[in-house]
Amino acid sequence: MCHAKLLGGGFDLSAPSAYQVERGAVLVQPPRVKICCIASLAEARLALDLGASALGLVSAMPSGPGVIGDALIAAIAAEVPPPTATFLLTARQDAASILVQHAMCLTTTIQLVDRVAEAELRLLKLALPRVQLVQVIHVVDDGAVAEALALAPLVDALLLDSGNPALAVKELGGTGRTHDWRLSRRIRDRVACPVYLAGGLTPANVGAAIEAVQPFGLDLCSGVRTGGRLDPAKLQAFFDAVAGRPAG
Repeated sequence: MCHAKLLGGGFDLSAPSAYQVERGAVLVQPPRVKICCIASLAEARLALDLGASALGLVSAMPSGPGVIGDALIAAIAAEVPPPTATFLLTARQDAASILVQHAMCLTTTIQLVDRVAEAELRLLKLALPRVQLVQVIHVVDDGAVAEALALAPLVDALLLDSGNPALAVKELGGTGRTHDWRLSRRIRDRVACPVYLAGGLTPANVGAAIEAVQPFGLDLCSGVRTGGRLDPAKLQAFFDAVAGRPAG
C-alpha cells in the first residue's frame, strides 16, 4: 500500500513544488517542508505564506512541545486551503480511538507518533481510504531500519524522528535533537514510499541533512521558533537554506 503519491495536501510526487532550485542546467525540486507544532491560525498563516507544504497539529502527548486541544486542531484544519496538508499528530495506538479523534479534527493526514500494530493500521486504511497515514519511526539504532521496512507497506509515508518510545516517559517527537542520518538514508534507500526527515533541523544544518538523506520532505518544530513561538526570520532562513539561497 505504500503509495507512489500521496493524495492529500499537495503530495503528488509528479507535481511541481512551489519553487525549484537550478543546479547547473537541471531544475531540482527541493523537499517539501512541514512545519510542526502549529499553535494558532496566525502561525498557520505565517508558515503557509513562507512556503510550507504541510502543517503539523500536535494533540495530547506524554512529552514534548506544541500540544493543543482537538477543538483548536479542528478549527485550524478547517481554515487551511488545499493543496496544503494538515497532519494530526496522535499518540493513540488503537484504530477505534484514532478514528474518534480524527472525526473531531478532520485533518487530511494522520501522523502516528507511536508504534501501531499492523491490524490497527489495516483497520484505519479501511475506515479512512482517503486520509493519509504517516508512521513515525524513531531512529535510535539499527532496529529502526527493520521497523521501517516492516511498516512501510502499510502506510502512505514514513517520518524519521529522534524520539525514544522506550523511556519511562515516552519521547515521541519534538526533542530538538538530530539522529544518525546514515540510518535514515538506509531507510530512505530501501522503502518505496515517501520519507520525511525530522529531528533537530535548523537553517544551519538542513543543507547537510538534505545532502545526507535526500528525503521527500522535512519536518521541524523547535528549529524555527524563539521562546516557543514561530519566528519569521528563522522560518525564512530555513526556506532559503532548503532552496540553496545565500543567507541574508
